[in-house]
Amino acid sequence: MKNGSAHNGKPKNLCKDCGRQFVINSSQKRVSEQTKQLINRLLLERISLRGVERVTGVSWSWLQNYVNDKFAAVPRQISVSEKARGKLTIECDELWSFVFSKENKFYVWLAIDRTTRDIVGCYIGDRSRASAKKLWASLPAVYRQCAVAYTDFWVSYEKVIPSKRHRAVGKETGQNNHVERLNNTFRQRISRLVRKSLSFSKNVENHIGAIWYFIHDYNAQLAKA
Repeated sequence: MKNGSAHNGKPKNLCKDCGRQFVINSSQKRVSEQTKQLINRLLLERISLRGVERVTGVSWSWLQNYVNDKFAAVPRQISVSEKARGKLTIECDELWSFVFSKENKFYVWLAIDRTTRDIVGCYIGDRSRASAKKLWASLPAVYRQCAVAYTDFWVSYEKVIPSKRHRAVGKETGQNNHVERLNNTFRQRISRLVRKSLSFSKNVENHIGAIWYFIHDYNAQLAKA
């Protein structure tokens, strides 16, 4: 039986037996695997979801559901190749971002291996010492046990990184150049991190998922090089 109209004005019907709503002769087409693969690649580039919608021709509602499911399924932990105990050096930094409004700040805490350039640690939260602890906890055990860590002078790092292996340094030393360059890469490649952009996160889970999605691809590309 008839049951109102869809967003495009086409009449909806309701099945009396199962309660399912449907549109007869719906113009909605099944999204191909090829299109999904294109979307997966576009999500790694500096393009908004509205831009992805325009490029691929999929519906906004389908795209939003697809992205929600994809980002929700992204692992929130680092996967890197095993390292032997020995001399390891990491660089750590925090990248400012926001969700919905600039007052709702989220910092992307990052740690990279200076030699391999792998991202070996990440936590997304506030700028407190508790978040610094979460970053440190995200590192593979061999880094927590052996690595010398270079950071800026942000107080939250104190008493989190073992003092004998902690080096707080200024920009002029160049000791954190690699992680600062990575921050620039994040801002150039992840649309919701671009400064003064109309593309910004409105959902915390998607914000975090998008960043982790990029991290896993970034490390995968390094492994191929």
